Amino acid sequence: MIHTFTALGQYLVADVNSGAVHVLDRMSYDLLSLLEKEETMGETCPREIRERLTQYSDQEVDETWEELRSLQEAGLLFSSDDYLDPEAAMELPKQAVVKALCLHVSHDCNLRCRYCFASTGDFGTGHRMTMDFETAKQAIDWVVKKSGKRRNIEVDFFGGEPLMAMDTVKKTVEYARSLEKEHDKVFRFTITTNGMLLSDENIDYINREMSNVVLSLDGRKDVNDHMRPTAGGKGSYDVIVPKFQKLVAGRGTKDYYARGTFTRENLDFAQDVMHLASLGFRHVSVEPASGPLDDPFAIKEEDLDQVDAEYEKLARELMGRKDVNFFHFNVDLAQGPCVIKRLRGCGAGCEYVAITPDGDIYPCHQFVGKEEYRMGNVFDGSFDMDISGQFAKQNIYTRPACRECWARFYCSGGCSASNLLVNGDISLSNEVACKMERKRLECAIALKAIAAGMGETGNTNRNYTDCNQCESCR
Repeated sequence: MIHTFTALGQYLVADVNSGAVHVLDRMSYDLLSLLEKEETMGETCPREIRERLTQYSDQEVDETWEELRSLQEAGLLFSSDDYLDPEAAMELPKQAVVKALCLHVSHDCNLRCRYCFASTGDFGTGHRMTMDFETAKQAIDWVVKKSGKRRNIEVDFFGGEPLMAMDTVKKTVEYARSLEKEHDKVFRFTITTNGMLLSDENIDYINREMSNVVLSLDGRKDVNDHMRPTAGGKGSYDVIVPKFQKLVAGRGTKDYYARGTFTRENLDFAQDVMHLASLGFRHVSVEPASGPLDDPFAIKEEDLDQVDAEYEKLARELMGRKDVNFFHFNVDLAQGPCVIKRLRGCGAGCEYVAITPDGDIYPCHQFVGKEEYRMGNVFDGSFDMDISGQFAKQNIYTRPACRECWARFYCSGGCSASNLLVNGDISLSNEVACKMERKRLECAIALKAIAAGMGETGNTNRNYTDCNQCESCR
């Protein structure tokens, strides 16, 4: 399978199975566009193809055909899929050890965001609460046991607003650190915050202890304050921006993201990305709102033309700029993640779970409150392997739409929670989200091509025999 496309004035083709990307001239692009549904190139150009290229001479067609054939022979065009056999794909581990927790230390929030998937903090339970340390301690003990021989463990303090349970956060970090040497573990902590409760003390603590921090801010003041008001109905922008800037200024080389959401009410989101950059935030992620068909904020099919144009606009704005790192335009054309991640994605429900203030276990934060997906509880040690197995078998070969999608090795099958929300089935792809992902990838690839001035990339890493040896999995 190949995918020909134009973006940012570039003619490009992605060879899906090898991971190679080629920048084309117009003639090569026109020729390959007619072959996109083909599985291979023969020795000579077929008459029916030649007859559709009347703007070019026979000699030009023959020369271009030979050039493209040489790429095919090198395994960089019309390459075969090594894992197309479902049996081979299913050799992936089914019940991977748990390596990451989304620890819901707070089911309460001091903002009332209009698009909030967590029902403004209580996850639809009607019961606002924070996690006590004993529950957090049980969760850490549980993941140490469930992580097996895996050394690195990720813990994301999440909510609601986790700073509302800062005492629990601090005690949990201290307790986890106390176990590292005895159990040969290394904990890496992340916290996601709306910033309202950031103090100098909290900023210093986060910058010292958290490997990553996600700062929730939607962009321009009017957009943010409309979508992210306080519980009292006031805007949050003026309160949080100076605090976020102070936190980032003291962060050094540690990771962070200024993370926003765009909805149907601000489809001109490129302005929000650039506004965040103007505030001094280098690492930026602005995500589309997702939800069921009746969600007034979720991006719909009829919005996609405008969304696509906005991604192109944003890509042109970022062309050549090294001071802005937009999350969705990050793509590694030369290496990429190991094959398990490329085929299965985030690992929700098998490698990654969410734990509520009551100690209940769910496949990820977006499944919390859906009782049919409750997997167990850290206090009794239960863990429903049937539910875990449902998620472990989700990959680009078991999801019907993914098998035929050119972007499958980049997106790894998309989001199970989004699929369930829109289609009622974790295996059925949310096509609106898929179309946005494909557009982002086209822009990202074009940006890489322009930056490198490249003719083509090498193969993407598809080997997984030693995948658990990399830093992210070890």
